[in-house]
Parts: sequence; structure tokens; C-alpha cells
Amino acid sequence: MPRSTVVLGLLGSQLDAGDGPRRWDRWRPTVSICQHDDVLVKRLELLHEPAHVKTAQLVARDVRHVSPETEVRLWPLAMKDAWDFEEVFGALHDYARGYPFKPDDEDYLVHITTGTHVAQICLFLLTESRHFPGKLLQTSPPARGGKLPGRIALIDLAVSRYDRLARRFAREAEEATSLLKSGIATRNARFNRLIEQIEHVALQTDEPILLVGPTGAGKSQLAARIFELKKQRHQLAGPFVEVNCATLRGDAAMSTLFGHKRGAFTGAVADRAGLLKAADGGVVFLDELGELGLDEQAMLLRALEEKRFLPVGADRETASDFQLLAGTNRDLREACARGRFRDDLLARINLWTFALPGLVDRPEDLEPNLDYVLDQHSRRAGKRVTFNREARTRYLAFATSPAALWTANFRDLNASVTRMATLAPQGRIDEATVAEELTRLEGDWGERAGEDGGGLGSARGLDAGELAEFLERQKVGPLDRFDEIQLAGVLAVCRESKSLSEAGRKLFSVSRAKKTSSNDAHRLRKYLARFGIAFAEIQRE
Repeated sequence: MPRSTVVLGLLGSQLDAGDGPRRWDRWRPTVSICQHDDVLVKRLELLHEPAHVKTAQLVARDVRHVSPETEVRLWPLAMKDAWDFEEVFGALHDYARGYPFKPDDEDYLVHITTGTHVAQICLFLLTESRHFPGKLLQTSPPARGGKLPGRIALIDLAVSRYDRLARRFAREAEEATSLLKSGIATRNARFNRLIEQIEHVALQTDEPILLVGPTGAGKSQLAARIFELKKQRHQLAGPFVEVNCATLRGDAAMSTLFGHKRGAFTGAVADRAGLLKAADGGVVFLDELGELGLDEQAMLLRALEEKRFLPVGADRETASDFQLLAGTNRDLREACARGRFRDDLLARINLWTFALPGLVDRPEDLEPNLDYVLDQHSRRAGKRVTFNREARTRYLAFATSPAALWTANFRDLNASVTRMATLAPQGRIDEATVAEELTRLEGDWGERAGEDGGGLGSARGLDAGELAEFLERQKVGPLDRFDEIQLAGVLAVCRESKSLSEAGRKLFSVSRAKKTSSNDAHRLRKYLARFGIAFAEIQRE
């Protein structure tokens, strides 16, 4: 059964008007739709203001005259001001939501030639959003000397149907993701998908975005790139304001973020606007958000929800319309459980959360990042520095091996490249320079592991009661006291680690540094298997 064509459009109170016989000599856009032999309109839904009902009735009769098979239905739209955007959009939106569309059986054309410019824009937006599930229909008068009924054109807002437009959008998206990656041609598929998601979300919303990940993973740099991208697309008028929450303490924290009035406290000799006010119309990036005090968290929540807050010592609120980007290397859910972070604030900022992987989880991206960091150093130093082939091969072999911990991620890589580039003879990094750097890195990571309790960090062993309960749940039989003490420490590290590999790196850091072991995850898995314990079970505890 052939599909029916339905046209929805507004009456043109001027262009469609006319009741004398000469009206047939004039181009009338609504009537002209049904005068085209190649467009068979089954039904015309004609929207009109109540004041123009007579014109609408005349147009309906004329349409039936030129196209007897077309059913015309008149729909009065009550609007006081056809140039008021909010009123017109609301009326058309309500109409679209109440209309019994049958897209499986009918094709819909939305006529945008008639009506006020405001109405035409609203019809466009509602068609683009699929409230009107159809194509746009545009009519135009005949060229000078031409014959009626004029010209007709269909516009499908599915941009993917237009090859050149689709290519432009694809190129624009590639440029956006390249900007977010600082132009680095990263190879890690998971990371690239993550950046694509961030690019899409950043351009579609001004809601908070939370970036989580280990220290040095690039959260600050990514936040700045997100701001640059939104600025390029003219979505922001204000500045980028960055603050490290770990540096905020006491009264200074409130004052720095929310401002103060003169005399609010000792030393407040003048009014201060505060960083949230400075970010009005722009972006504020709160790095290390987990370090913010509970009082400041409460104020921040109100500022996010109401775009208003009270400066210290003030009796009147101030307003600031900013977008929040936040970064943290802490587990905020755990912080909430310990009473160190507000549940309501986490719920507010957890709408868009993106976890940035560390360098050790992106070994294939070491090479492009190495080239980028070296190029950046050359720009700053004003002279070109390069590797010779053997030196580059040796450095990358180490950088992508299990022996490379990259505990500080890009900070480690930047420092490493800077040292080699500075010491490079005649601007050429050779094998001797690389060998010296690798020894330094191994020693540095070994020292960090020693300072961290042999890689255990802040983990404390499970006490006797905790261990007994865990072993009972896992159905592990009685153990020697020696095994109990050792296992308690291992379980504590596993609980505080995000993956089996991370736990293995912490537990076997000394043997890793001495190159006596490379597969830490395998060693740990075998150790746990002795007791019939799986790493996933520890994480669920």
C-alpha cells in the first residue's frame, strides 16, 4: 500500500490572502503546494491564528479546487503575539506533541515558507528535534517570466544524507578530538573512544563534568582543552579559571572561591570577588576536588544549583553563571562513606564522569606522547632535539615494558624527556644518555616504592577479626600464623588497588626494579590461588 503524504504548515496571512478572481494570477505558497503534478498531497494540516479564519477557509476551498483528493484540516492556534518566540514555540510544540503522527504509514512535510520568521524558526527547530517527524518543505514563486505554481524543494535534516555536509561535520569532529588530545595521534582505542565521548558531551551541555584519574594523567590539560573547544564554538563568553583545592585551607578557602566583603575577617582590607564570580560566563576547573572542605562543598553545591552564593561577610548574594569542571584522583564514593565528601554534591557532579587512564595502561600511546613532549621541549628551548635510532628504540622498549611504572604518569614522562634533551650532546639523544636516564627512572621508582612502605602505600593489614571473617566467607580453611600475617597485608593492598596489575606492581616493586620479575599480576594471581581466592572477590568485599 503506497504511503500518504501529509503537509503541515502555517497560513500566510499576507501571501495566501486574496478573495477576487485575480487571486489565481498570484503565487500563493500554500495553494501552490497542491498545484504541483509531482506532489500528491493526501492531507493538508493548515494552522492559523483565529483572527484569520476566513482567509484559512478560502485557502482550504481553493486547495480542494486544484486538488480534490486533498483533505484540508484547519487548526486554530491561539497566540497573542506571533513574533513572541516563547509563545510561538510553546503553541507549536503543544500541537506537535498532541498530533497523532503515524510515521510507519505517512510521510510528513513541514512547510516553512509562510508564517512569521519566528514561526519559521520554531518549525525548523521542532523538525530538527523530530517533534515533527518529517522533512522541510520550501516553496518559492516562479522566476521572472515563469509560470505558476513556482518551485518546490524538500530539505531532509538528516545531515548524514548530504555527503559534503557529513564530511564537514566529520572533519569538524576530528579537529575537536585532536584539540582535546593536544594534537597527539593516540593509538589506544579505549582512550580515543573516551575523548570522542568527552568532545560530544562538552559541546552539548553546560552541566558539571568530573574527570577522575591518577596524578599526572592530564586532567588539568584536558580541562583547559575542553574550555578552548567550547570557546572556539562560541559557547562561552567568560574566562577559564583554575584552582587547586588542595591549596585551600580555612577562611582562605571560602574567600578564594566565593569572595568576601571588606572587614569580614582579619586582613580583609578590601572586597574580593572570588574565583567563582571571576568565572561568570566561563568555566571554573576545581582540581583535587576531593580535598575541598565540607563547608566549601555545601556552598559549592548551592552555587551549582542556583547560580548564586553568599560571599564571606556579605548580607547579599552574588550571581555567577559558570560551568564546573572538576578533577580528582580520589575515590569520592569512598570519601562519602567516610564522611569526607558530601553525598549530595557527588550526586550533582556525577552526571558526566570520565576516568582517564594512566600511561601504564596505554603502552601503545607512549611513542606518540614521547614525540609530542620532545617537540614541546624543542619549542621552549628554541633548538631542535632528536633521538638517534638506537637510543629511541631502547627508550621505547623500556617505556612500554612492565618495568616502567610511570607512577606520576605524564609528569614522569615530561621530566624524563626534559632531562635527556638537556643533557643531549649537540641536540642528539644517544644511547649513553638513555642508559643514564633509565637507571635514574628505575632508582626513582624504587625509592618511591620504599617511601610507600614497599609499595603498600597507606594500606594497613587486616586485623585478626577482619581476616577471619573474610577467610570464612571465602571458605578458606585454617592457616599458619605466618600465612595469616602475610595474607592480611596482601589483601589490604588488593582492596586499595583498582586492578590486579596495580596491586602486583605495588607488592613486587623491589623485584621489578631489579628486573628479577616482570609479570607481577601473574605472580599475585598464583599467590592468591594458593588460598582459593580470586582478585574480583577481594574487590567485592
